[in-house]
Amino acid sequence: MSVQTAKRLETVEEYYFSRKLREVRGLITAGKPVINMAIGSPDLDPPKAVLEAISAAVLENGAHKYQSYQGLPQLREAIADFYKKNYRVSLDSEVEILPLMGSKEGIMHITMAYINEGDQVLIPNPGYPTYTSVTKLVGGIPVYYDLSAERSWEPDLEALAQQDLSRVKVMWVNYPHMPTGASGNKGLFERLIAFAKAHDIIIINDNPYSFVLNESPTSILSVAGAKGVALELNSLSKTFNMAGWRVGMVCGDADMINAILKVKSNMDSGMFLGIQKGAIAALQSSKDWFTAMNAIYTKRRLLIWELATKLNCTFDAKATGMFVWAKLPQGSMDAEQFIDELLYKKDIFITPGTIFGSQGAGYIRFSLCVTEENIKKAIQRLC
Repeated sequence: MSVQTAKRLETVEEYYFSRKLREVRGLITAGKPVINMAIGSPDLDPPKAVLEAISAAVLENGAHKYQSYQGLPQLREAIADFYKKNYRVSLDSEVEILPLMGSKEGIMHITMAYINEGDQVLIPNPGYPTYTSVTKLVGGIPVYYDLSAERSWEPDLEALAQQDLSRVKVMWVNYPHMPTGASGNKGLFERLIAFAKAHDIIIINDNPYSFVLNESPTSILSVAGAKGVALELNSLSKTFNMAGWRVGMVCGDADMINAILKVKSNMDSGMFLGIQKGAIAALQSSKDWFTAMNAIYTKRRLLIWELATKLNCTFDAKATGMFVWAKLPQGSMDAEQFIDELLYKKDIFITPGTIFGSQGAGYIRFSLCVTEENIKKAIQRLC
């Protein structure tokens, strides 16, 4: 066919995991016993009440009709209650909350709502690759700010303030941070809000890892005055093992939420009723849920640390979240060569740090979404 694709596709490549997982599936089909330790897709079930809620909702009158672009009022109220209980943040469920079909959708919607061609976007390095690809797809210009272990993977806002920020409209942050596991804290959020106000920039905190091996869940919206300059994305994917359900939310100032809704309402027709009812049940879970999940992840993380040590890697035992970010031994091959050696010789698949940016060079990332049995098998393969 002679019709050419849009030029915007020339700015991005296929997502690394989309491409690499095809290769891994091919190896498995060929009989290779590959242990996948790369993807942060929870292998555990959601709370029982969630499954019961979606099962019951399927039979409700009107369950299969189009749903509201803004989600059920009860869902927005459940999100508001969740934020109040867990983050001590008050949100108006009518105008300050917008449910999403996963927070990844929200990254696109926010970008489309605010970024014109030629606008600049501050993006963490290392960071989630989608921030870059979405910025490029709408004609924005990524401007990377480096994070390093020496600064606890936090931005150097003083150095950033010395740059020309006149074309910057949005700054992406992600605490607890993926891939490094840096927890972030209220002091950091306060500095970020002051920076945003000083430079007329919207700060967006992508916050899906708050409750995984993290003793102090924090929202950027807990900072006084944050709603005027900040948005927060959140998700049920990791917190409640609902990655395939595609349930997320964006919270913040009513005017900003309304701008995002203008985009969203032109791109989908609302979330299935049963999924919304399941999400409500999840958000109403007690703290016992987090305790039980973290007990499982704690055991897995100890084994991942053992595996990383066998690979002569080092790591921060104070890091939070669903991954272990490990530094390769000095003088070893680059990260992508390292993980390919493991994949082809030991049938173990992990993530090279370089897919998260140049500051990920020399690092690899392990997922905790792997059973203890399989982590032990991986350890045995290295003996």
